[in-house]
Amino acid sequence: MPSRSINLAALYQDEGRYGEAEQLYKRSVEIYERALGHDHPALATSLNNLAHFYHSQGRYADQEPLIRRGLAIRENSLGHDHPDVAVSLNNLAELYADQERYAGAEQLYKRSLEIRQKGARIDPYDIAVSLNNLAELYRSEGRYADAERL
Repeated sequence: MPSRSINLAALYQDEGRYGEAEQLYKRSVEIYERALGHDHPALATSLNNLAHFYHSQGRYADQEPLIRRGLAIRENSLGHDHPDVAVSLNNLAELYADQERYAGAEQLYKRSLEIRQKGARIDPYDIAVSLNNLAELYRSEGRYADAERL
């Protein structure tokens, strides 16, 4: 049921029906919490979906606690070096970069990249995304030599 709600929420979001989209994203979080508990990795994904919605709205203060909660769930349930942890780290880094919190973003992007490079299921695409994100951060800071190196 939650995946249908998420698909409908994404459609509503695309149509500009933001209030309805937000309610469906929140409903998905509530369903996962009730059905699977407060520390299940699927809940982290649902939290991430709501966080992305808030990001698209520029609601960074609402987004950050969701990403942090999802990251904590993934680290505790999957381990600190799991590829899904890298996704959460990348999402938090993106938020920090958008807020010009560059030092924090850099640390998170580097940790995400490190996980992706040494993981059990190495995906060249994910590594390229991490390298690109870090290079883009350096470019934003005017660190062109560092960006070019990546």
